[in-house]
Amino acid sequence: MSLIRPFKGLRPAKDHADEILAPPYDVMSSAEARQKAQGKPHSFLHISKPEIDLPEDLSPYDPQVYEKAAENMRKLVDKGLLQQEDVPAYYVYRLTWKDVQMTGLVAAASVADYDKNRIRKHEFTRPVKEDDRVRQIEAVNAQTGPVMLVYPKAPKVDRIMAIATAGEADMDVMWKEEGVRHQLWVIYDEEMIADLTAAFDEMEAVYIADGHHRSAAASRISASKGGDEEAIHHRFLSVIFPHHEMKILDYNRLVRDLNGHTVSELLDAIGQHFSVAKSNGPVKPVKAGEFGMYLEGQWYRLEIDKGLMPEDPVERLDVSLLSKYIIDPLLGVSDPRKDERIDFVGGIRGVEELSRRVDEGGWKVAFSLFPTRMEDLMAVAESGQVMPPKSTWFEPKLADGVVSLVFD
Repeated sequence: MSLIRPFKGLRPAKDHADEILAPPYDVMSSAEARQKAQGKPHSFLHISKPEIDLPEDLSPYDPQVYEKAAENMRKLVDKGLLQQEDVPAYYVYRLTWKDVQMTGLVAAASVADYDKNRIRKHEFTRPVKEDDRVRQIEAVNAQTGPVMLVYPKAPKVDRIMAIATAGEADMDVMWKEEGVRHQLWVIYDEEMIADLTAAFDEMEAVYIADGHHRSAAASRISASKGGDEEAIHHRFLSVIFPHHEMKILDYNRLVRDLNGHTVSELLDAIGQHFSVAKSNGPVKPVKAGEFGMYLEGQWYRLEIDKGLMPEDPVERLDVSLLSKYIIDPLLGVSDPRKDERIDFVGGIRGVEELSRRVDEGGWKVAFSLFPTRMEDLMAVAESGQVMPPKSTWFEPKLADGVVSLVFD
């Protein structure tokens, strides 16, 4: 079985992509989605967040929610606003945001290779989130949320993608509010399709960047359906990017209190493992092992002692070092997945968001981190380990509704 294969994608009809494309379902609350979809009856949010069309007090996991997703998808198909290809194709999806340009291949990835860890993971999943994706996939008989994958250096793939994107895009949508341009080119050429399939089959591994719950749900669907191993339900929707184009932003931390320490006690304790220097302004770390801390109206620059940098790919991550030497032993947050005394702020909001939230009360101390590098993520996946929660924040985000993978 090939690592990837083309498929008959379900995508917006010409000139309707702008009214259909939507932010990914998992970056906003139901209330935010309801507001975002206001006045947009064809927004893909009616499929990916269908609770917005039901009473607000209804659980987003109620069976009615998944039924509504299927109903809303049928409506868009019946109106001809979503149309399925007649023949299998690959799709090149490009996102342009500020000085970042990411060009990936939309393909049906092999669940078997995911199960064998050729498609490598770096995060744990939560059963409730997996269950949600399984129910949504079963309800709409399709995978609508892509898994973001990363491939290592592959000049042949890059050359083919460059050829495929030389002409006018089949879809070109500019999200002015987010400042992100979404473009799509369809590859029907059989020789080009065969070359791409062969190029990926030569790869030892590809890596999940984002979408662990979607890929895990796809594995469960595949196992439950069984049957012909070439059936499309043994595949999952993916967009595969070259690792050097991926943009990972910092994922920063807020802690609600000082765990009984005074400010001077905390600074002294931190000084046992870090150099501590006051800063005249916000601190945005520029290298691994450097951190910013905002406390009592003052920014500090922290730098960990060089001798404390381990070789293990997980332990040497900045999120791990911060947790090991400050967050856990000094501030008492041992399980960031469950402890409500800690919060996480994506780097898209800037380090100023940290000082704002501390100054407004409710949070006592904030930490800014250097972004996890793609090489670090891949090293963790290669080691068979998992990263701490909230280690990566990818921008720009993939849109939902660009292409969906429909089961036969």
